[in-house]
Amino acid sequence: MSRRVKKPLAKKSERGDKRGAKRSTDKRSSDKRGSGKPSFGDRGSDKRPGAAFSPRRPAAEFSRSAKPMREPRPEPVREEKPAPPPLPTKVQTVIVTADENNMRVDRFLEHRFPGLSFSHIQRIVRKGELRINGKRADSKDRLEEGQSVRIPPLKLDAPKVGGELSEAATKTLDELRKMILFEDADVMVLNKPAGLAVQGGSGMTKHVDLMLEAMRDAKGQKPRLVHRLDRETSGCLLIAKTRFAATALTGSFRHRSARKIYWALVAGVPKPKQGRISTYLAKDESEEDSIMRVAAHGDEGAAHAVTYYAVVEASAQKLCWVSLKPVTGRTHQLRAHMAHIDHAIVGDPKYFNKENWELPGGLQKRLHLLARRIVIPHPRGGFIDVTAPLPPHMLQSWNLLGLEADRFDPIENAPEE
Repeated sequence: MSRRVKKPLAKKSERGDKRGAKRSTDKRSSDKRGSGKPSFGDRGSDKRPGAAFSPRRPAAEFSRSAKPMREPRPEPVREEKPAPPPLPTKVQTVIVTADENNMRVDRFLEHRFPGLSFSHIQRIVRKGELRINGKRADSKDRLEEGQSVRIPPLKLDAPKVGGELSEAATKTLDELRKMILFEDADVMVLNKPAGLAVQGGSGMTKHVDLMLEAMRDAKGQKPRLVHRLDRETSGCLLIAKTRFAATALTGSFRHRSARKIYWALVAGVPKPKQGRISTYLAKDESEEDSIMRVAAHGDEGAAHAVTYYAVVEASAQKLCWVSLKPVTGRTHQLRAHMAHIDHAIVGDPKYFNKENWELPGGLQKRLHLLARRIVIPHPRGGFIDVTAPLPPHMLQSWNLLGLEADRFDPIENAPEE
């Protein structure tokens, strides 16, 4: 350890002589700080930090002028934040207040019950457990003052326990890492494989939302789903890693500033080769399944849906590769729209109903639909632009049919609305 040794002070007469010599010298020589060079880091011959500022006072002078030490002040008492309201363990009905007017259903639940996970909110809404004035609601619906909201029993997701991940969680994390097409501190884009569900349902033991539990941070927050893909659709799936990013990305989808492009293999060749499909879609539900049907304007539950399509390449007039750009984001929109114009997507178990149609040899009977590309404003500026490769079963079909995956995609020139 180095020690600083104080030099004895010069006598008063000697200090005066030195000051006089200093003044006379300064008149004849230029000051370094006035020579146009930066003053920071260049302080003349004195190399001590801060030497360009006020000179240091001798320690003895400090000791003479020092005031007696005061007794330390007691630490201020910090008021603890009130605990969030307990989650309801039974069904309850609440009334929308004036402050909650025009609030989205999902934001309403987050406001009323802090800590409630995004996936849990989506699940109770999707199952119809949450109702507004007795009717089913969507998470994007806006509330009005005075409405009654039926809230089912709720529960918090268990926070991630510190320490090493279990063997199963480590395996899940490795699976997710292999799917990543893009990642930064706020956003992640996965290449979701066909056959993997995005969210859970009855009897579902594995899905993306559940897999994301393995990525919970130290605060218990896990990445959030921003949109959905059908179970059999592969390709770009956008994930928000922070609450800030989730809000920004959800807003981009709501304001239709997100651009999505899909590739599909369909029966026949649409005419004209480029066009716009505009219909109303409504859900028909049964005990076993649900399906979207083309509905009339004004039908209960009917929502407007718009899709642009473009033929990229045909194969013997029996099959063709089409590129699709959905303007709206309705359930099964692309599948229902292509079936509506009589060019259903190959391998679609719900909407492919062409009679006496045989699948060409070598092609797998799986849904040939890929979320090829997503372009969306980044929450912190700029754009995210990610492209997913053809999944194995579609790549096999492209090779068998001689389709060239690097062809120009005419959907690039389609309108955005």
